[in-house]
Amino acid sequence: MDLSNFNHPADYIDAAREMVASGRPTLARLLAEEAADRTTDPAEADRIRNEFSGNSLRQED
Repeated sequence: MDLSNFNHPADYIDAAREMVASGRPTLARLLAEEAADRTTDPAEADRIRNEFSGNSLRQED
């Protein structure tokens, strides 16, 4: 997967859905979090995060 071609949140969401379909839920969640971060509408960002189950896997400093 070449992330350099990802320019929009939808690119990350599509990839996240592919990861779910291929049995990679952890990677799907990380891609969904990135999509949510790139979304300007907070309600849409919440919807994206809720679509992909699991807790955040990011480590905060």
